Amino acid sequence: MRNKFIEAFEAKQIEGKKIPEFRPGDTVRVAVEIKEGDKKRIQNFEGVVIAIKGQGAGKTFTVRKIGANNIGIERIFPLYSESIAGIEVVRKGKVRRAKLYYLRGKTGKKARIKERRD
Repeated sequence: MRNKFIEAFEAKQIEGKKIPEFRPGDTVRVAVEIKEGDKKRIQNFEGVVIAIKGQGAGKTFTVRKIGANNIGIERIFPLYSESIAGIEVVRKGKVRRAKLYYLRGKTGKKARIKERRD
């Protein structure tokens, strides 16, 4: 059981954020705001959601993509972070697991995920 004061504080942190509904296996494009000195720019990070953890304002999700030279890149994003400019669901994937850590050992066609139709 969580403290009601903490829940009230987290509710204020969360309200007003437009977060699309996505699940592990979905391909998402996360627009991240990057500050370099006094300049700001938006960089997109597109990949497969392999895990969603936590609850409330501390909820995070892990996105994995394959970069140059077939190197896997994983990035953990806090769901309600100020640095996230937007999240777009590109493709819905059909998986039977909540955590897709097994994709770390797969490459190429073995790492494909079927598309969910709903």
